[in-house]
Amino acid sequence: MPKSRIRKKDDYTPPSSSTARQATSISLHAGGGRWVAPLMLALFLIGLAWIVLFYVTETKLPIESIGNWNIVVGFGFIAAGFVVSTQWK
Repeated sequence: MPKSRIRKKDDYTPPSSSTARQATSISLHAGGGRWVAPLMLALFLIGLAWIVLFYVTETKLPIESIGNWNIVVGFGFIAAGFVVSTQWK
C-alpha cells in the first residue's frame, strides 16, 4: 500500500507593522465603567426585595393598589439588571 504524502505547513509570518498598530489602537475601555457592576447588583437586589416584600406582607406592600402587578415590577427591576449587565466588561 502506498504511503500518503506529508503536507508541510507554511511558516508563520507575522503581520506587517501597520496592521499591528491598528490592532493595538483599539480602546478596551470603550463600554462600561465602574458604575455598571454596582448598578446591576442594586437592580437585582431591589427587584428581589420588591417581590419578597410583596409575598411577606401578603400583598399589602410595596404598592397595594396595583395588586399582583407588583411581581411584574419586581421582575422588571431584575430584567433591567440583566440589561445593564450587557455593558459589563
